[in-house]
Amino acid sequence: MKVSGFTFIRNAIKFDYPIVEAITSILPLCDEFVVAVGNSEDNTLELIKSIDSEKIKIIETIWDDSLREGGRMLALETDKAFAAISPDTDWCFYIQGDEVVHEKYHPEITEAMIKWKDDDKVEGLLFNYLHFYGSYDYVGDSRKWYRREIRILKNNSGISSFRDAQGFKKNHRLIHVKPLDAYIYHYGWVKPPDKQQLKQQHFHKMWHDDDWMEKNISKTNYFDYSQIDSLAHFTGTHPAVMQERVNKQNWTLNFDPTVKKFSLKARILYWIEKKTAWKIGEYKNFKF
Repeated sequence: MKVSGFTFIRNAIKFDYPIVEAITSILPLCDEFVVAVGNSEDNTLELIKSIDSEKIKIIETIWDDSLREGGRMLALETDKAFAAISPDTDWCFYIQGDEVVHEKYHPEITEAMIKWKDDDKVEGLLFNYLHFYGSYDYVGDSRKWYRREIRILKNNSGISSFRDAQGFKKNHRLIHVKPLDAYIYHYGWVKPPDKQQLKQQHFHKMWHDDDWMEKNISKTNYFDYSQIDSLAHFTGTHPAVMQERVNKQNWTLNFDPTVKKFSLKARILYWIEKKTAWKIGEYKNFKF
């Protein structure tokens, strides 16, 4: 069984992406790892080259900054990395620059890949998500966060990244998946407040024009984490590759997780989901 990891990245240092941690968190499960490194304003290319592994295969890409609708550029960069995977690969393991897999899930992931490798009805494997917010001590637990995404795919023709690279489709249809009892740890909302604000000012340009940016993105130098609607304390452990980052956190998030900033409708839907695990109206870009 051959497994190829793939990802894309640009300006990892400027925007404080844990891309090295993301890659190394799944590198033990991969036989090769394709990294599409975009034209950056920092030393991102050198950072990726510093990963001490012969498995790493770097392709250099140019981002089309004129694409400012729906985050389509992110999907295109994902597809560039996906296309560079060796043709004899069985499973393709996708990870984004702010996502990390805990090493405790490696046996479950390997077992699932072996189990479903030769079943043509299974085209992907589905992960659960933990979305850390503000600090490494809190996770978002409201309906605004997506709960599951495809991150492992069969190396089949017709599969491509969908919308803003959040998921995948095959020939414009949903991909048939099996769920894993494993989580992706998403750290995209854990950065120093100045880095988070800088990311927001840049990131939204891939979805919106200048008029929208002018009206909706604050010109302050620091991101305000206090506006979130609901958080819960994280009581588990972080992946080993993230521990150095966790130890270096130099800002404090003061948040009372017992306070829920919900409308009446959102409060009712939140209660139903917590009691029944049924997320009413949940968007799913996969099929069991």
